[in-house]
Amino acid sequence: MKIQKIVGNNLKYYRYKSKLSQEKFYGQFGLNYRYLASVERGEVNVSVEFLDNLAKILKIDIREFFNPDEKRFIEKKRIDAKEKKIS
Repeated sequence: MKIQKIVGNNLKYYRYKSKLSQEKFYGQFGLNYRYLASVERGEVNVSVEFLDNLAKILKIDIREFFNPDEKRFIEKKRIDAKEKKIS
């Protein structure tokens, strides 16, 4: 699996754990949610500095973005389904 997908899946996992929608979560920190949605989908490369800032916002260790934990991918599918129902 591409590293962008792993990072995106983990970003979405932790963002969802914060119990906020993309718009609310990213808006709270002055970030563009449309761009970050593409990051969550694994469509773009982001800088280490950018990930470091997101890790601080999420209060996680930056290494968590690179964790290919299969359980998180399963959880992400559930998150995707829940968010589709909401929107």
